[in-house]
Amino acid sequence: MLSKKKILFFAPSIEEGGVEKNLFIVSDFIANDKNYKVYVLTANKNKKKKFNKKINFISPTSNYWSNKPRIFKTLICLKILFFKIKFNKILIFSFQSNLFAILFAKIFKFKIIIRSNTDPTGYISNFLKKILFKLILSKADAVVVNSNEFKNNLKKILNIKSELIYNPFQIKKLKKKIISKNKSLNIVNIGRLTDQKNQITLLKAINLIKNKFSIRCIIIGKGKNFLNLKNYIKNNNLEKNVELLGYKEHPWECAKQFDVFVLTSKYEGLPNVLLEAINENKIIASTDCASGPKEILSNHKGGFLFPVNDYVKLANILNYIYYNKNKALKKNRFAKKNLLKFNYKTNLEKYKNIINKYLN
Repeated sequence: MLSKKKILFFAPSIEEGGVEKNLFIVSDFIANDKNYKVYVLTANKNKKKKFNKKINFISPTSNYWSNKPRIFKTLICLKILFFKIKFNKILIFSFQSNLFAILFAKIFKFKIIIRSNTDPTGYISNFLKKILFKLILSKADAVVVNSNEFKNNLKKILNIKSELIYNPFQIKKLKKKIISKNKSLNIVNIGRLTDQKNQITLLKAINLIKNKFSIRCIIIGKGKNFLNLKNYIKNNNLEKNVELLGYKEHPWECAKQFDVFVLTSKYEGLPNVLLEAINENKIIASTDCASGPKEILSNHKGGFLFPVNDYVKLANILNYIYYNKNKALKKNRFAKKNLLKFNYKTNLEKYKNIINKYLN
């Protein structure tokens, strides 16, 4: 009987974003193949139930590390990797803390694939960072990215070759949305409350047009910027317009009656939430950030794009949508056709192919 191929997914900090969703999907798909023995290593013991029962879940013995900063989670996972993972032939697939994972793999002679999650324009801010990331990322056996722009920027900025695999996405067959003749503009934003996600741009845009027509906005997510956003809402008398709902396990259940989805990120890899919003029949307004939105929306054909931080432009877009809802919804129908490239099975097979390439 042939021995199973061993693969370990390295994800020290399992949070609530698109990276984690892709980790669950990919690890589940590989674990369901009887030819593989799959391990997941994380500091978040509290996330064990999220994974396929066929997966060998490895974590610290207590939940103490679950809410610690990512750097501490990474260090404890590297310690576990050093003392407990003694397989002679195992492939590491890193979904997070890639620099640390690569250094470990190279020192102890493991093959390693990394999934890079953020376009380099988001973190290469000086020459020293450029040298550091270029030096270490080049040591990985393979680098996976999830958009063409991301792939091109990685080559242009760091001279790193990468493999493009789109986020595997299951398209739901939902009824065509009919915009009600509602006198309110209903807006939803879903994402961590961080500088990267940049929800303050949405609040500033709403503040500019709050007296023109009725606006209702919900922001779903948790994060360090909660108090800053709450204070802005209070100081600008937006309490009747904007509600911070916190984290929700099923955010789209809260957003069924909302017509417009706004993404305000400064940078991304490929925002899963944008795919979900399109599938949920929402009108899309998104920053033209690196990378992903332009590719998902086929430039302006599938939605409205505006420059990062440009709340005046966003306010103008929201104003246009309010008076032209049905015309704006046609863009969603175009974007929905473009979802086919993110086909669930096709892209998961690509993950399996690259894993096999480095396991053989």
